[in-house]
Amino acid sequence: MNKPVALRTVRSVCPHDCPSACALDVDLVDDCTIGRVRGAKDDPYTAGVICEKVARYAERIHHPNRLQYPLKRTGPKGSGQFERISWDEAMAEIATRFAAIEAEHGPEAIWPYFYAGTMGHVQRDGIHRLRAAKGYSRQYETICIGTSWPGYIAGTGYLAGVSPEEMAESDCVVIWGTNAVHTQVNVMTHAMRARKERGAKIVVIDIYETATMAQADMGLILRPGTDGALAVAVMHILLRDGLADRDYMARHTDFSPEFEAHLETRTPEWAAEITGLTVEAITAFAHLVGNTPRSYFRLGYGFTRQRNGSTAMHAALCIPAMTGAWQHRGGGALHSNSGTWGLDKSVITGDRLQKGNPRWLDMSAIGPILTGDPAALVGGGPVHAMLVQNTNPAAVAPDQTLVHRGLAREDLFLVVHEQFMTETAEFADIVLPATMFLEHNDYYTRGGHTRVLYGPAVVERPGETRSNHEVINELAVRLGLDPTDFSGTDRDFVAETFRRSGYPDLDTVAQTGFVDRTRAEDEQHFRQGFGWPDRRFRFTPDWQAVADKKGYMWTCDPAELPRFADHWDIIERTDGEHPFRLATSPARAFLNSTFNETPGSQRREGVPSVFIHPNDAQRLGIVDGDPVTVGNRRGQVELTARVRTGMSLGVLIAEGLHPNKAHRGGQGINRLTNATPAPPFGGAPFHDIAVWVRHSNLH
Repeated sequence: MNKPVALRTVRSVCPHDCPSACALDVDLVDDCTIGRVRGAKDDPYTAGVICEKVARYAERIHHPNRLQYPLKRTGPKGSGQFERISWDEAMAEIATRFAAIEAEHGPEAIWPYFYAGTMGHVQRDGIHRLRAAKGYSRQYETICIGTSWPGYIAGTGYLAGVSPEEMAESDCVVIWGTNAVHTQVNVMTHAMRARKERGAKIVVIDIYETATMAQADMGLILRPGTDGALAVAVMHILLRDGLADRDYMARHTDFSPEFEAHLETRTPEWAAEITGLTVEAITAFAHLVGNTPRSYFRLGYGFTRQRNGSTAMHAALCIPAMTGAWQHRGGGALHSNSGTWGLDKSVITGDRLQKGNPRWLDMSAIGPILTGDPAALVGGGPVHAMLVQNTNPAAVAPDQTLVHRGLAREDLFLVVHEQFMTETAEFADIVLPATMFLEHNDYYTRGGHTRVLYGPAVVERPGETRSNHEVINELAVRLGLDPTDFSGTDRDFVAETFRRSGYPDLDTVAQTGFVDRTRAEDEQHFRQGFGWPDRRFRFTPDWQAVADKKGYMWTCDPAELPRFADHWDIIERTDGEHPFRLATSPARAFLNSTFNETPGSQRREGVPSVFIHPNDAQRLGIVDGDPVTVGNRRGQVELTARVRTGMSLGVLIAEGLHPNKAHRGGQGINRLTNATPAPPFGGAPFHDIAVWVRHSNLH
């Protein structure tokens, strides 16, 4: 069959929840149809490479199951039974119900809920403008960055690092706690360039042999939740073997005799017992980075999704501070550049409209919140209405037993604005059809890089789909808010945000598609000092200062935290009943629950499965392909066993967030995850799970 011929090619940007936010070249077949989607070759970070799921975007945007018309529930909650209604009927009912709930229970009974189904700031964050103007309950955003960002800031004082393009100039690239081949393929582009052009060594640290580790020169497979132990043991060796840059530490860090004494007890023998690594492997890694000034640490999100994730991030970040790698081009570290944008988003978020001082509700605790947990409700009354955009909590939020029980409440009026009939949409009273990124205007930032990119509307919308921006504006006006704050197009809001932020005007930006926010090299490397008042990197973190800097809320007693960079042994305990540790790692062809509806991604990922070590499988009488049940006190899930090496005994890995209905029994993997906020400031510990596993035919 002949491929569609493109009439023209347009520049856009991937909108999905990924640090790369790739610049895209999209072929348009006609005003309604896209063809090939490719990475932009002239973007220095994307460099012509994108992930396979986005390359197949035509099958998502033109999927026959896309929602195209407003729907009203006709059957029980969760049944998926709906009838088509008009937009006027839908919006009138939403406004009427919201107003009645506010009148009876107060504005805090309404909780707008969102996350990063789109990373476009206008379409993602405009929900805050409605929230602020009405005084609805606020959302404490913990589900992704709640554990990682605080740990990074605890060291540097600033959420930024060395441009990832500098990886190509490194002599050693350490990819720690992220499966870049699955989740941000561009990291591999620049790391492999360093290997090809400079002979750089690539080190991958993870809890199983990932597709990224398969390309590494050195792979370290440790037990989940033990990254901090590896990090402090590496620092012990650096000091012991004369590989620490003491001059750099004296000039740029708070290194102290007390910290050195603390590290004297963190021997590689001590760490080997905790991590499962050999003393020789820990030592070899320490010597490699200690003898390689241009070592670049790309620190991911995955290893922080433990109860000790913040302290693990901080401990790993301390290594390049001890070696002095920050001072060298091609050396240093990066977790996120999200602190660099300098954006005034107040026109989008409606900061000046804030009504009262409503409570903050932790998005990761949506299950406890909707089932009436007093602590999760922070002393307030129940949530009686929700507007959900850009997320699918009935699949992605932890402790799904509670989430589903809460969403099924008949006294909860639920509105879901979505692109597909997701698990969350099936619980809704009203479902509204949403546009996709090529059908509306927005701008996007890259946590993993340094450009702000503009994505224009380039194709016509199917059916009666509307953008998030339009829905928020119309609902606000129907609720009696001042139209002055809720009018104007999405493009107008992009343009005004750029103007307020001192960016070039939007017409100029649209010509190239981006604004470059690259900081000067000395700033990226903190050569003039780090982001704390004394300009020093902190081996001894001041967590209260982190909380003050970012407005975080404590979830533990500050006195419980380790004084120095360390391994904090607070992960969920295995025991005789729950002898395995489970991590819910990302799949290659899914992104959270996005793309799990597309045929190409479904073919790639197959049935919901769990990796198990051959020795564990043999002991339990499990062979490859067997049906197994994995469970704990929160629930149980049916999976297919995949017996494989390249992982530790007592560890299970379930890749990918498959639809709940794809599992035998209809229960997804987040039945097993924990909604208890991780210390010190909250966050969902998705990879910190103690479970049992057994052959499904044996129970």
